[in-house]
Amino acid sequence: MDNVISFSKAKKKLARAIKEKQAEENRAKFGRTKAEKDTSHKTSELENKRLDQNRIGDEEE
Repeated sequence: MDNVISFSKAKKKLARAIKEKQAEENRAKFGRTKAEKDTSHKTSELENKRLDQNRIGDEEE
């Protein structure tokens, strides 16, 4: 009878494991850092600017 386990400790351990699994799923789902988001946003803005500058014909002014 060396394996006596406290029910409350086992319950807390299970709750931590469930929360960690949820956190891992959220990291995969929303995993980009603010810096990565900013870099992506700035890159897309620059690409759009270049496209607009090099546009030929059908200029709506």
